[in-house]
Amino acid sequence: MDAAISLPRGFKVAGTACGLKDDPAAFDLALFVSESSCTAAGVFTQNNVCGAPVKVSRERLPRVTARAVIINSGNANACTGERGLIDARWMTAEVALRLICSTDDVLVCSTGVIGHYLPREKLTAGIPILIEKLDDSPQSFEDAARGMMTTDTIHKQAVRRKKFGGKVVQVSGACKGAAMIGPNMATMLSVILTDAELSPVDADAMLRHAVDRSFNCISVEGHTSTSDSVILMANGAAQSGPLADTDKPRLQSMLDEVAEELAQAIVRDAEGADHLITIDVRGLRSRGEAFRIAQTIANDALVKTAIAGADPNWGRIVSCIGRTNVDLSEDAITLRINGTVLYNKGAPAPYDEEAVSAEIRENRNVSIALDFPFGDAEVRFWSSDLTTEYVRLNSEYTT
Repeated sequence: MDAAISLPRGFKVAGTACGLKDDPAAFDLALFVSESSCTAAGVFTQNNVCGAPVKVSRERLPRVTARAVIINSGNANACTGERGLIDARWMTAEVALRLICSTDDVLVCSTGVIGHYLPREKLTAGIPILIEKLDDSPQSFEDAARGMMTTDTIHKQAVRRKKFGGKVVQVSGACKGAAMIGPNMATMLSVILTDAELSPVDADAMLRHAVDRSFNCISVEGHTSTSDSVILMANGAAQSGPLADTDKPRLQSMLDEVAEELAQAIVRDAEGADHLITIDVRGLRSRGEAFRIAQTIANDALVKTAIAGADPNWGRIVSCIGRTNVDLSEDAITLRINGTVLYNKGAPAPYDEEAVSAEIRENRNVSIALDFPFGDAEVRFWSSDLTTEYVRLNSEYTT
């Protein structure tokens, strides 16, 4: 991650503390603003129990007149009934009043403990401070990234730049997340900004493509949260017109790379984790089959605890594959851990168990690679190990 990550042209951001967290100095508010009306699209949690901010932002997207995203951490504003919806809309109205724009052009995200009402008096004091602090500096971008954090130990940002027709186009993103990370996104929020110009249709399709290959391919414990939101804002400030069709694949790759870097940062920061596990599944008939196998392994507690204990227990991984309902038999499976073949086409392979165990123990990154003979579909998924520290942190979270 760059030491100082800049914003795309035409955006200003801010972060501050207003006392939503136990530590009154901890940042708990973030604001992302486009200086002009911009295209915005969003992807949200697929949990049927979702927070009020998810409902409010989802009904406002996609749109071409978006101006801002207001985010609070420390309180999810989820399972809070009609009052939660009123509070979420009130947050957007407070920002819109100061930006002189429509309330519907402001989006909202919240993250933190479920089931607590938002303390309006603290937000009433904090939002004007955010507005005053708005700036386009790298420090302001870092402050905004910090304002999104809950149990994260580090702020998370990423950036990509490329020339399009002689003009530099940039994609910058920030996210939060460290636990409650599972299928269909997780307890994570992300805002991705670009100074490219996109239509709502293109923004929606490109964001979904990026999310499917990043935030939807991570797992800490497999829990789909109430608050997950990824919002893309594209203001066109770097261009004099719409993105050419020939340039769209290049912008897509930038979005994909930013989303992937942010997603990996979430798993690297997983609560109590000692290992980042990269799972590659190749040679399936469809991406859906490959995804199902990768996700099952990524979510499996026995696999995760084996990695935590530096135990190359390939039987747990092979067993996971067998319960995915993908049409296969054990002789179709070849399994490698950190490049060493442990299981080859239905039979154990000879390997130095102590050496493989030591390599897992001594390195933070672990690779699990599975090859099948059925086709050319493949998926890459990221997970973390499951440690006693994770259990401690989550057993004490609300007490």
